[in-house]
Amino acid sequence: MILQAVIDIAEICARKGVEEVVLSPGSRCAPLTLAFARHPQLRVRTVPDERSAAFIGLGIAQQTGKPVVLVCTSGTAAYNYAPAVAEAFYQNIPLLVLTADRPPEWIDQLDGQTIRQSKIYGGHVKRSLDFPVDTNHVDSQWYAARLLNEALNEVVAFPEGPVHVNIPLREPFYPQEGEEFAYSSDVKIMEEWPSGYGLPAQAWETLKEELPQYKRVLVVAGQGRRDEALHTEIVRFCRATGAVFITDTISNQQAAGETINYHDVFLGAKHLHASEELKPDLLITFHKSLISKNLKLFLRQQKSLPHWHVQPAGIVADTFQALTRIIRTTPQDFFREVAANANGRQVLPEFSQTWRGLEKQGRTVLECFQENSPFSEFKACYQVLRSLPANSLLHVANSMSVRYANLIGVAENEGVEVFANRGTSGIDGSTSTAVGSALRTNKLVTLVTGDMAFLYDRNALWHNYLPQNLRIVVLNNHGGGIFRIIEGPRSQPELRPYFETDQRQTAQKTAEDMGLTYHKVTDGDALAALLPAFFEPTAGPQLIEVETDSAENYAVFAAYREQVATGIQL
Repeated sequence: MILQAVIDIAEICARKGVEEVVLSPGSRCAPLTLAFARHPQLRVRTVPDERSAAFIGLGIAQQTGKPVVLVCTSGTAAYNYAPAVAEAFYQNIPLLVLTADRPPEWIDQLDGQTIRQSKIYGGHVKRSLDFPVDTNHVDSQWYAARLLNEALNEVVAFPEGPVHVNIPLREPFYPQEGEEFAYSSDVKIMEEWPSGYGLPAQAWETLKEELPQYKRVLVVAGQGRRDEALHTEIVRFCRATGAVFITDTISNQQAAGETINYHDVFLGAKHLHASEELKPDLLITFHKSLISKNLKLFLRQQKSLPHWHVQPAGIVADTFQALTRIIRTTPQDFFREVAANANGRQVLPEFSQTWRGLEKQGRTVLECFQENSPFSEFKACYQVLRSLPANSLLHVANSMSVRYANLIGVAENEGVEVFANRGTSGIDGSTSTAVGSALRTNKLVTLVTGDMAFLYDRNALWHNYLPQNLRIVVLNNHGGGIFRIIEGPRSQPELRPYFETDQRQTAQKTAEDMGLTYHKVTDGDALAALLPAFFEPTAGPQLIEVETDSAENYAVFAAYREQVATGIQL
C-alpha cells in the first residue's frame, strides 16, 4: 500500500507500549485514523473538540504513566492542541502528538485547512519532527520508522513530556476496494534503556560532610504523584535530622503529624515572614510547582539562603531566587543516602517546634473560621473536601478552586490523591483532564471547579465516553470571583464588567445535555445532606452546582484573612 509507512505508525506505537489513542475526526488524518482504529491492541477514543481531546489524553497519561497518542487533521485543529501540549510540557506528561498536514508544496497556497504546522508548538515540546512526505524508497521507509522510534523514546525519557510529529499526506487517503490493509510484521523497533541517574561517590561524600553544618533545614515538595517509597525515605530523613517537611496539597506527600500541611494558612499572617524563628539555613526541594504564594513569598525573602534542588535530569527552575546546587539523582535515592549518614538530631529542635506550633494554629484558625462563618464558596469547598471518599482522586480547577483546596487540604482523607493543571495554571482544560483521568481509573474522581473554568471547557463532556465514576462540583459565583480577591482589580471601577466578566449561565443545561444528574444548592445544610448520596460509588455521573454571590464570597474571605492576620502568633 502507498501509505504503508503511515499505517505502520500504529504498529510501532503498540509494540513500544502505547495503549491509548485519542483522535478527533478529519479527512487529512484518515490514514492515521484507520491505522489506529483498526489496530487490535490499541484503545481508541474519538473526541470532536481537539482542545478537549488533548486534555483528555493528558488526563489518561497522568493516570497510566504511559504515553498517549493524539491524532488530528490539518490546519487550526493542530493549534487547538497547544494549551494541553504546554501543560504536558511543564507537568512532564508523556504525549505523542501526531498532526496530519498537507504536502509542503501546498503550504501558503490558499488551500483549505493549510497553515505552517512544522514546529507549531515552538519550545513547548521536547522535540518536533517532520515525517517524510514520500515513503516509496526503502531509505525513506527506514527513516520514517526510525523517526517514530526516536519520538516515542524521547516522550518517555526523563523528564517525560510531549513530542510532536507532523505528518504531511498526499491523496488518496483511503484504501481502494480490494486493497490489502495490514501492518508490517517486521517494523523497526529501537529500545532505549533509562539511566540510573547515580551521583559519583565523591558527590555523596560532599553532601554528607556539608549537611550537618545546617541546623535549620526545610524540605519542600512540589507537585507530584503519591510515592510511598519516597515518602518513607523523606520521613526517615526528617526524623533523623529534625528537618521540617512542607507539603502543598498537589505534592501528595501529606501525612498527619509528620508534615506541615497548613503553611498556606499561617503564612498568610505576613508579620511572620520576618521572624527569625522560622528562617531556614538550608532549603531542599524536589518535584515541580507550588500553589502557595504565601510560601513562595516567604522563601524569596530569605536572603543568602542555600537552596538544593534534587532532580535527575532536565531544566531546573530557580523559583525562590536562591538556587545554589542541583543534585542529579532521584529524590528517593537522595533522602535515603543522606539519612543513612545522619547521627542523632541535627537540626535545632526549636526550629521544628516553631513550625509545628504554627501548623496547629493554622489548622485551628481554619476550622474555627469555617465553623462560625456564613455560607460561601469557601465553606462549600471545605464541606466537599472534608467529605471526599477514601482512596479517591480530586481534581481542582485553577483560579480560586485550587487556592481553596491548598488552604483546606486533604491530609485527613485517607488515600486521596490531588491533581491540578499547574504546569501553565490555565482554566481551559480542567474538566477535560478530570474526564481523562476518570476514564483510566476505577476510583471515584471528583472535580471542584469554578463557573468560568467549567463553562470554558464544556466540550470536555461532548463525546460518547462519559465516565460513571465522575463527580463535578461547580462553584458558580457568576463571574471570575478571584479578581475580587486580588488587590489590584478589586479597587477598579471596571471590576464587574471587565475583570469578573459577569455572566448569568448555570451548569444545569450542560449537565442535562451531557447525561449527568444535576443538583443545585445555595446553603450548607442542603450541601451536607446531598454529599453522601453524591459520593455513592454506584450513583453514576453527578454534578452539584453551588450558587453563591461574588461580593458575599469576598466578604467571607476578607474576614478569614483578618482572622489569620490577628489570630496567628509565634
